[in-house]
Amino acid sequence: MLETVNYAQLLFPDFSLIAIGWLLCRYTALDRRVWDQVESLVYYFLFPVLLFHSIVRSPLDFAATSSLLTAGVGIGLCGIALAYALPYVPGIGPHIDRRDHAASAQVAFRFNSFICLALADRLAGPEGLLLIAVLIGVCVPMFNIAAVWPMTRHAQTGFVRQLVRNPLIVATVAGLLANVLGLTVPNWLTPTLTRIGAASLALGLLAAGAGMQFATLGRGKVLAVSVLAIRHLILPLVAWGLARALRLDGVQASVLMAFSAVPTASSAYVLAARMGYNGPYVAGLVTLSTVLGVASLPFALALPR
Repeated sequence: MLETVNYAQLLFPDFSLIAIGWLLCRYTALDRRVWDQVESLVYYFLFPVLLFHSIVRSPLDFAATSSLLTAGVGIGLCGIALAYALPYVPGIGPHIDRRDHAASAQVAFRFNSFICLALADRLAGPEGLLLIAVLIGVCVPMFNIAAVWPMTRHAQTGFVRQLVRNPLIVATVAGLLANVLGLTVPNWLTPTLTRIGAASLALGLLAAGAGMQFATLGRGKVLAVSVLAIRHLILPLVAWGLARALRLDGVQASVLMAFSAVPTASSAYVLAARMGYNGPYVAGLVTLSTVLGVASLPFALALPR
């Protein structure tokens, strides 16, 4: 059934929201001042609530999802290793600015959770949403640690401090702990949390579009091509190999492939700028990654399994 999905129709709602966000920011009174506040609302409240609720609302069967988690962590570790190694690759390393690399390595392995959740819901409904929530819960802390580490050498704030103040890490760890301890959300609170989750997806996609920038991609072309090739070509192929090797079922394989090919995290440029690095350059990479996702997602989801 999943193989017959029209991928253009599947992706259109998400990318149309991104396009609307870009248009609103560029051509209406809803300029960057507005979207900076929207991003803060989504990043510090709406999205953490969605993550927590997605993880805690259904019991996690780690035994049943162990192969999926193994594949997700394998994809992440592969992306991190490849991104970190770029300055040492013959023919590539000499053309890469080390400071820009420290800020941009995260683009190669981080993922846009808004698009992940929206796609998983369309691909497999509640089951897909739960599976992607498990991947997010395990991988977000790991990926955030890997994103922060290269930048902490020149940052003004400490490594541990950056981690414990990250709202996505706090929400996912809290959700996993609550699930493991058997805690549940009261029925009367569920509708409110569900609406907050829906708002976070829509506003997150709009904010991702509003934050897109194209003017800063003229510099660092080798670095840009390298990290984006890892994100949109190599990692989907790694995911395809792992899905086959671990014999994932249709739903798990589809969720994994979507996870491997979505655009990079829209908050990557915020993190880089906050830590004193070249935020506009990273924003340009995030923008191009969002555009490339239109091609890499259908490519990954159409690979034979």
